Amino acid sequence: MAAAQGRLSDGADGMDDSKEGDRNGSSTPPVPFRAAVDALRAARLRPQIEVEATRPPQRLAPFAYALEATVVDGDQDLADGRLVLLHDPDGHDAWRGTFRLVTLVRAELEPEMAADPLLPDVCWSWLTGALQTRGLSYGEPSGTVTRASSHYFGGLSDRPAASQIEIRASWTPREGLGGVPDTAAHLASWCDLLAQVAGLPPAGPGDASVVTLPQRRDPQSR
Repeated sequence: MAAAQGRLSDGADGMDDSKEGDRNGSSTPPVPFRAAVDALRAARLRPQIEVEATRPPQRLAPFAYALEATVVDGDQDLADGRLVLLHDPDGHDAWRGTFRLVTLVRAELEPEMAADPLLPDVCWSWLTGALQTRGLSYGEPSGTVTRASSHYFGGLSDRPAASQIEIRASWTPREGLGGVPDTAAHLASWCDLLAQVAGLPPAGPGDASVVTLPQRRDPQSR
């Protein structure tokens, strides 16, 4: 299994910018944030999921760290996503905590699957179910599930119609000892969601009841 290798992105150890750091009197990330990031970097993940650090979004929180992931089958990309860890030592009223996880997950679908009216509800349940299956405590979940279809005409008419599902979500991970959430477990649950959306089989014998999307008809070549 591959480790979620990465580094604190772009400059000041995961800082969005120096002005945000000065708000807390120092540009040095606090110990809980460093511990949370270290856990993300050390997490052991399914070999089909390639994870790397990327530049975090700007000004969403005093401290941020971001990962990008791709679900790979041979030379084909089946799904991709982005997971961002935000930290505000002063807390955030909307988060009801000092940490927040924000995600985007995308995959292509069979057109008939995309037409299922229950698909958005099912996809949202995959997210919450992935967290619950690993026994994770979290709060203030919110998000959207969007499906889109593309049909091609004229000079592009030889392309088959394409459909895509997109999950955008955020939640507050409950903090443990030292005010540090179990970010490695949250990353693993997020990868479980990616695997489901990509149509991979369950990772373990206890996951046989999990329903996954069928792999798309013509995955994108790498």
